[in-house]
Order: sequence, then structure tokens, then C-alpha cells
Amino acid sequence: MLKRSVTDQLEQWKARPDHKCLMVRGARQIGKTYAIEHFGKQSYASCITINFLKNPSLKKIFAEDLDPKHLLMNISLYLPKEKMIRGDTLLFLDEIQECPEAITSLKFWNEEPDFDVIASGSMLGIDYKRPKSFPVGALEYIDMHSLSFEEFLWAFQVNGDILELLKNAFHTKTAVPFAIHDRMMQLLQLYTVLGGMPEVLTKFLESDNLQVADEKQRAILQDYRYDIAHYANADIKIKAEKCYFSLPEQLSKENHKFQYSSVEKGGTSRKYGSSLDWLEGAYMITRIPNLNSYDLPLRSSKNAQSFRVYATDVGLFLAMYDTSVKERILYPEKTDQAHFKKGGLYEALVADLLIKNGHKELFFRKDEASTFEIEFLMEGADGAIPIEVKSTNSRSKSLDHLLERPEIPYGYKLIDGNVGQMGKKITLPLYMGMFL
Repeated sequence: MLKRSVTDQLEQWKARPDHKCLMVRGARQIGKTYAIEHFGKQSYASCITINFLKNPSLKKIFAEDLDPKHLLMNISLYLPKEKMIRGDTLLFLDEIQECPEAITSLKFWNEEPDFDVIASGSMLGIDYKRPKSFPVGALEYIDMHSLSFEEFLWAFQVNGDILELLKNAFHTKTAVPFAIHDRMMQLLQLYTVLGGMPEVLTKFLESDNLQVADEKQRAILQDYRYDIAHYANADIKIKAEKCYFSLPEQLSKENHKFQYSSVEKGGTSRKYGSSLDWLEGAYMITRIPNLNSYDLPLRSSKNAQSFRVYATDVGLFLAMYDTSVKERILYPEKTDQAHFKKGGLYEALVADLLIKNGHKELFFRKDEASTFEIEFLMEGADGAIPIEVKSTNSRSKSLDHLLERPEIPYGYKLIDGNVGQMGKKITLPLYMGMFL
């Protein structure tokens, strides 16, 4: 069983005496159902799951009166073998996007405090079977992702003492012992090609075979194609698929800004903009905008017309390439590296680490008129914090230049080397992106 950090969040939610219904959002096949059901079985005397995609006939439970007492009666009729224990039952409404009436019902479940309710769905951010009334103010939310690098390390039995050592090195800005650093870089390379999709990682752990894991990744990508075809409106389907599978080309260019012309010759935002909105609403991509200035709040300075796009799982992104790319990442000493452009791949990796560490707003800075480029900026209590990503420990001209500005308190340089600090510039190994 893969240990997931979302379990701690679920336990904290349950422990609050005034908690509301909970909505767990995220992309398809990231392990939402398994994690919630495991939590339900461990934390409640009874866990009742209604999966609207697996059992569409159960939509009838929510077809008429949405009063919780009426719904509980219907549940007992349709699921007579399930136990309803007041004060110790979790009702889990899975794939809730398939039943708009069930979404509407969430605004009323808080009137029935003896039953806890968790809902989950993967297409909640798109215009698909929109409910008549959304339960605004009646919900709490958790955004779930595929496994983070820290969860990945748990799966490989990296013990708590090692993780504490790494966290201490991060906070004290001291070097990591070579043997540990070398092993962390090996595991990071493996994470880059496997990513965090639970079934992919499980296949690899069971077989110790990268080809088996790769086949599962490509099967998931085919499932994503189907999801686009199934859930997207007719005028978006083909365009959304083209946008999603253009990501390798987008990040292989010298300028990693998303360009509609890379999707289709002559492509424009008017034609493809809504397709990106759909992919973002389905939690398949993250869009990171360019900044015009470093004034706070950073969102007030973003350029909505200039942005970069990253897949929400780095392993699925790598699976869009030929397998030779994975070989070059895993075996740099055995493969041709002379013409291998790793910059975009490292960017995608760091985006994965940052997003899974809870960053909901990230930015970048690229000056089209010069070579100035900062891959990521995040907003901290002290101001704008730049993050430069390097595939080697080469000079960081852009970061050095930016750190000369008094309003920039400090910045990070992520490399394949060890920890160090010089003035306002903090150098970290790439894997420590998980701590930022």
C-alpha cells in the first residue's frame, strides 16, 4: 500500500468538530478513491461508497427530495447491506461530477451532523453536467495530486531519519553527505521518468521493470485521450487533445512560452484558448504566467497573454516522448548527452515538485528583448522569491542580476550539485525543490 500525505489532511478534517462536507479534487487516476476509502475504513465504523461512474443506477437516490433524512432512507433501500451508524459513518460520493443532483445535495448534508460526507471528482472544474445549484459556502476542499517526490521516497523505504537530515540541511544551508546526496539524485532521476501516478509506481515496485511502468504510463495517456473525447464539448475535443500532447514541443523550444503556433500552424488564442481552460479545469495541466514587474501581489503584475504550461505529473509528461529520453535521464554516463536539451525537462520536474508542495500560484520572468530569464517566482512574506533551474552548476547571470534589486530578499538556484550559499543566492540540489 502506498502511503499518502492526504491521509493526514483527512484526519485533520475529521478532528475539527465544526467540519463541513469535504470535496477532494484532482486529476483522474491519482489515487483519490483508494486514499479516501482507506481512510474511511480506518477511521469510521462504517464507510459507504457511492461511485456514480461505476454504478450509475445509484443516481436515483438523488433524483427527487435532497433532504438528508430522505437521502439516508433511499441509501438504506438501494444499499441494504451497508451499515448506517450515527456518529461513526462516512458517506463517500465518488465521481460526483456524474450526478449533478448529488453535488447540489452537499449544501444540505451539514444539517445532518451525525454523518460525515466526502465527495470526490476529477472533472469538477469543467462545464460538464453542471448542477442547478452549487453548494457555495457549504464545502471544504482538498486539492490532491499524484504522488509527490516525498511520497515517492516513502514508497522506496527512505526512512524518516534521512528525510529529517535533508530537511535540516535545507533549513541550515549545509551540505548533504555525499552518499545520501548521490542516492537522492538517483531517486530523483527515477521519479522524473516514473512520476507519481499510483498504478505506474505500483507496477514498477512489483516488477522492477521500467518497460512495464512505461506501458502503464502510455495506457493512462490513452485514458486521458478518452476522457477528453468523453467529457469535452464537441468544439473543444480535438483542440484540447492537440494542446495537451504539444507539451513536449512547447518545452523543447529555446523559449518555453506556450505558443499556439506549435499546436497548429497559424494557431491563435481565439481558437485554442478555451481548450487550455478545459485542460486546466480537468487538472491535467498547470498554467504559469509571465510577470511584468515584481510588485506585490505578484498576480497584479502577471501577463495573461504570456505563459508556460506544464503537465500535472512529470512522469506522464516524459511518457509523451520516445523512451530514449528516459534512458538519457537515467543513464547519462551511457548515453549521448552532447545534443540532449535537459532544460525543459528539469523545468517540468521542478514545476511538479513546487505544485505538489502546495504552490497554487507560480510565475516566471522572461524578457523577450534579452536573455534574462527566471524559471519560477513565488510570493513569500518577504517579497518575490526567484527560483532559477540549471541542469548543471553553470553561471546564473539572470538570478545574480535580479538579486541586486533591494526588493528581492533572496533567491534559489536549483542544480544537480549540493547545498551552498553566497550572499542572497541559495544553491540547492534539485530534489530540495520539494521543500520550497
